[in-house]
Amino acid sequence: MNSTVAAIQPSATLAIAAKAREMAAQGIHVLSFAAGEPDFDTPQPIKDAACRAIAEGKTKYTAAKGMPGLCAAVARKFAEKNGISYDPDTEILISSGGKQSLCNTFLALLERGDEVLIPSPYWLSYPEMVRIAGGEPRFVKTDRESGSKLSPAALEEAFAASGGRARALVLNYPSNPTGAVYSSSELRALGETAVRLGLWIVADEMYERMVYTEAPFVSMASLSPEIRARTITVNGCSKAYAMTGWRIGYAGAPAPIMRLMATCQSHLASNPCTPAQYAALAALEDPAAEEAVQPMLRAFAARAALVYERLSSIEGIHIHRPEGAFYVFPDVSAFGLRSVEFCERLLREESVAAVPGLPFGDDGCIRFSYACSTETIEEGMARVARFCNRLRS
Repeated sequence: MNSTVAAIQPSATLAIAAKAREMAAQGIHVLSFAAGEPDFDTPQPIKDAACRAIAEGKTKYTAAKGMPGLCAAVARKFAEKNGISYDPDTEILISSGGKQSLCNTFLALLERGDEVLIPSPYWLSYPEMVRIAGGEPRFVKTDRESGSKLSPAALEEAFAASGGRARALVLNYPSNPTGAVYSSSELRALGETAVRLGLWIVADEMYERMVYTEAPFVSMASLSPEIRARTITVNGCSKAYAMTGWRIGYAGAPAPIMRLMATCQSHLASNPCTPAQYAALAALEDPAAEEAVQPMLRAFAARAALVYERLSSIEGIHIHRPEGAFYVFPDVSAFGLRSVEFCERLLREESVAAVPGLPFGDDGCIRFSYACSTETIEEGMARVARFCNRLRS
């Protein structure tokens, strides 16, 4: 038995979502804020493209790194939307979801015992991916009062504490679970510090379309040639186009590291699902698909404001206004419960599913996903308020 794999913890997000579905199957009216999945359907032009591909027999293997046409479309997207120039033949990789892109990255980057610096709170899969690749996560605590953003000083301190074993920095923005977004100046300061320290930067930009600040989203690799040379940019179609089940992620990186990533993928997965690649091509290049996405993005912005308004009005809850993604990560420590007990009781007593903060690196917080209807948010937050009022009484 592989002891590394045996020690990996299952996803708490999926476990909570499964429990909520089990209760719903018993006839209980559960309001779930657990899963990070848009409640919108995949836009019709994207589905039509996949159906055409199947009808035309486009169901065979493609190149392991993805169809050349899709690689070219991703390279155009990076150039036009993110200001990054990647060669579609040598610096782009299409994978079976963002998770595989990240796993390819860590497998290509890490020697056994290398450390990866992960700002905390963090998406719960990062440390397990690092361990699978033979590395060790080193968590870098961030300050709730600053919006849980990593500072250059904290990055330098963590690098020094690693004793030279740190190989890479993971930076996820907009953030799952906190919803934090970095400004251009904040990113540049972190990028320049990472380059000076000799770190690779794994920029997880999966939620780039969900930004609710006045300033536009900025990609790390766009900030300078020096930063680009040390950055792997990871993205995908899951969140922006409501394509979670289609499993299409993509990455851009300098050719030497991308060659290793593509080699890993060729042995692990052969290639991403062929019809799904045609769907992704439509997502990136069909104007009708882009038009269909806009109402979804506006809805997320409205929901972010609503969730913040409702939670911030509950005595005992401390919360930062979400700036991106579709999550909030309120501090509930004032109620005297650990995050797991808080979520278990909330589900049991009010039939509201949220995810404990413990597997995200902060046991004083819980995560709500607002990838759900306005009606669910209104009723769910009313139940949360009722639950918190009981805890205070």
